[in-house]
Amino acid sequence: MTTTQSPRLSPKLKAKALDILNILDELFPETPIPLQHTDPYTLLIAVLLSAQCTDERVNKITPILFARANTPLAMSKVPVEDIREIIKPCGLSPAKSKAISTLSSIIMEKHGGEVPESFEALEALPGVGHKTASVVMSQAFGHPAFPVDTHIHRLATRWGLSSGKNVVETERNLKAIFPEDLWNKLHLQIIFFGRKYCPARGHQKEDCPICSKYSVALAVTKKGVAPTGIEPISKV
Repeated sequence: MTTTQSPRLSPKLKAKALDILNILDELFPETPIPLQHTDPYTLLIAVLLSAQCTDERVNKITPILFARANTPLAMSKVPVEDIREIIKPCGLSPAKSKAISTLSSIIMEKHGGEVPESFEALEALPGVGHKTASVVMSQAFGHPAFPVDTHIHRLATRWGLSSGKNVVETERNLKAIFPEDLWNKLHLQIIFFGRKYCPARGHQKEDCPICSKYSVALAVTKKGVAPTGIEPISKV
C-alpha cells in the first residue's frame, strides 16, 4: 500500500508562513474576484483574456464582448474576426479570438453547453492552461486550487517562500506550505497585496509590510534570478 508523503517544514518557515497569513488577513480580509463575470463561462473567457493584460482592461472589454454573446452557443456563432475586433485592446487577439470561438464550440459539442468542472477537461480546451483552469476551478466551482501567475511567483520568491524556477515549481511549494482550505482566498490576497505594496518596479522594501521583514537576497544565475538562503521543503 502506498502512502502519500507529507511535506516537512522547518519551524522558521512555519512561523514565517503564519505571520504572512496574519498580515494578509489583516490587510485584505475580503477578496472579491477581480474579473467581472456572471457564471463559469464568462469567468473562463475573462481569465483567458487576462493573459498579458490587466484585469482593469479586461473588465472594460468583457461587457462589450458579452453584450454580443455571453454563452457558449451564442459565442460559437460569432465570426472569429468580430471577436478579434472586440478584444483587440487586450492583446494577442488573433490567438485569443480563435481560442474563444473554438472552446465555445467544444463546450457545446462535448460538454452539453456547460463549462467542465475538472482540471483535465478545462486544460484540454484551446487557450486554457493550468493557471486559467485553476482560477475557474477555485473561483467558479469552489474547488481547492492555487493559481500561480508570474506575479505570485515573483512575490513567493521575494519573500523566501519558494526557490522554484517557474510557476509550476512555485505552485508546488506554496501548496506544501499553506493549508488547502486557504488556497482559494490566499492567492487573491497575494495578488491584491502585490498590487498595493509589492510592485515589480519602484518597490520600496522598507515600506512593504512583508518585504521589510522577510525579503531575501537574490542571486543572478545562468538561468536567471534566484533567491538565496531558502531552506528546501523536505518530504518525510
